[in-house]
Amino acid sequence: MARMHSGKKGKSGSTKIVKKVKHSWERYGAKEVEQLVLKLAKQGLKPSVIGLTLRDSYGIPDVKTITKKKITKILEDNKLESELPEDLTDLIKKDIKIMKHLEKNKKDMPSKRGSQLTESKIRRLAKYYKKKGKLPQEWKYNRKDAALLVK
Repeated sequence: MARMHSGKKGKSGSTKIVKKVKHSWERYGAKEVEQLVLKLAKQGLKPSVIGLTLRDSYGIPDVKTITKKKITKILEDNKLESELPEDLTDLIKKDIKIMKHLEKNKKDMPSKRGSQLTESKIRRLAKYYKKKGKLPQEWKYNRKDAALLVK
């Protein structure tokens, strides 16, 4: 599969283990892992950072194999999820950074192209989340109000 906005092939990287079983060296149960996820979420961490923290600090390679739920589902069940999905928030932050750069460097055309591509990704992702019901149907991305959407 090729990359979306470049003529390059896909990027390679590490993949998760195919076997979805609890390892013998894992010392946490499902309830304990859920409590850890909730504790980290109350500290203000995003779901991806929670997963990294659990992996690196607590030795939990995959939350889903232990709890049978994803981190976002655990947060959703306990009403701790954010109003905007994490990937959409990150794209909006990226667009804000590009916009600030373009205010200082008006003639930077490659950055202007990057801004256009980022905005199209935001709109495409918003369309998906509207279809899935995670965003309200009347939600619309506006560059002027983008800084208010993200903290």
